[in-house]
Amino acid sequence: MYQVDLNSDIGESFGNYKLGLDEEVIKHVSSVNVACGWHAGDPMVMQKTVELAVKEKVSLGAHPGYPDLIGFGRREMKVTFEEAKNYIKYQIGALWAFVQGKGIKLQHVKPHGAFYNMAAKDRELAMAIAQGIYEVDSDFILVGLAGSELTKAGKEVGLKVANEVFADRAYNPDGSLVSRKKEGAVIHDVKVAISRVLRMVKEGKVEAINGEDIFIQADTICVHGDNPQAVSFVNTIRNALQKEGIEVTSMGSFIK
Repeated sequence: MYQVDLNSDIGESFGNYKLGLDEEVIKHVSSVNVACGWHAGDPMVMQKTVELAVKEKVSLGAHPGYPDLIGFGRREMKVTFEEAKNYIKYQIGALWAFVQGKGIKLQHVKPHGAFYNMAAKDRELAMAIAQGIYEVDSDFILVGLAGSELTKAGKEVGLKVANEVFADRAYNPDGSLVSRKKEGAVIHDVKVAISRVLRMVKEGKVEAINGEDIFIQADTICVHGDNPQAVSFVNTIRNALQKEGIEVTSMGSFIK
């Protein structure tokens, strides 16, 4: 029996600015990553998002980013080991307060944007993030790019780890994501994306941008739902997985 988690980033509105179709995408996923106020989100949005997740019975995770509201957390920053560790703790704590108020638990932590991408390659940053999570709660699952420095660091400090793959992104031969600046980085053909996802889950392989097959572990699939077409895409992927006998369930139910 194959099992896989479908996750999506939500709660990324801020003040008067609305981003994403949270109420729609949450119906098709098994876990959500909630912005913690630094790259997006605010106290009102966080409360509403947690309530939505509870209502739809999906598992919750923190989505901490760099303190970069204007740049949506996508700009690289140079921070010390201790700063990175404390950035993680601070943001987990913020979301934890809202979750605690609902009598539920946080399942995982998935860094956002540049924080995530830099930690995928930078061992020191990855270790800071992993240690920060572990010191808050060693039972949290760390979500990181499959086979990256971040997932390696998580295992090293003793965390449970979920290897994340992307349905709509191309891969380099080393397992990293192809830069969005390059042609072919984003896969727009739904049929192609679905066939790639099924291979990743069932065979543990994906075709890299150069045509070479590489090994990849797919514990959780990231799907984006910030436009109507994306919501339909999420639903189509979920249906395709289930049709192939793959159970879509929260990562906490099978990652031990």
